[in-house]
Amino acid sequence: MNDITQLLKSHRSDRSYLSTPIADDVLDDIVESAWRAPTSVNSQQVSLIVVRDEAKRRKIAELAGGQKWITDAPVFLTFVLDMHKTREGIEAEGKQQIAQQSVESLISGSTDVGIALGAAMTAARSHGLGVVPIGGIRANPEAMIELLELPEMTFPLVGLVVGYIDQPAQQKPRMSLAGFRHEEKYDATSLPDVIKAYNQVLTAHWQQTGRNDGDNWGNNTASYYQHIYFPKVQGAVLNQGFGVDK
Repeated sequence: MNDITQLLKSHRSDRSYLSTPIADDVLDDIVESAWRAPTSVNSQQVSLIVVRDEAKRRKIAELAGGQKWITDAPVFLTFVLDMHKTREGIEAEGKQQIAQQSVESLISGSTDVGIALGAAMTAARSHGLGVVPIGGIRANPEAMIELLELPEMTFPLVGLVVGYIDQPAQQKPRMSLAGFRHEEKYDATSLPDVIKAYNQVLTAHWQQTGRNDGDNWGNNTASYYQHIYFPKVQGAVLNQGFGVDK
């Protein structure tokens, strides 16, 4: 073990922030860490929108379902799948980009955004800052696209709250490693027992932290996955020029 892996394993999603500004050199270091993250075929199909304006952060908080920590913290980062940039480079050489017509482009781009997000989270926490990733920006993607003035062939995939922590969050327990790590092939035989045990662990965690509304993992996940989580995503993806039928 080393300091970096200890930092990674100590992650928690903080939702209580001070309004203390983040110094430019610290923010630059975080952004540049994400910028240096690897991308498929060196496509660099990720862009980052830094939002410090309070009114704009307040609007993003509203669009994301009323997540006040977006307003409270001084910086909000939006990670954008950016095939507008790749199209510009390709057309400059007299060629045509068609990759955006395939589902693979969304999977590849989402993977690259996820790698950049992880780099930014680790960099921020190494500076003593708290973070919480925000998928809620996909609840109203067309409004986010308009707010950030995103061009065609881009999509706002995920946001990141960054700031100095007010009240630290408790680290949420994970399912046992047996539900995550598989050797040579996927082994589902232990999953029922692993899930049953985790249901008990998570319920106890909610009780210990005063969350009377907390439920076990199966029920909590069902509250999101029994329906289409963000039903406006497909239409916004198509409107932005991406395809999903190839």
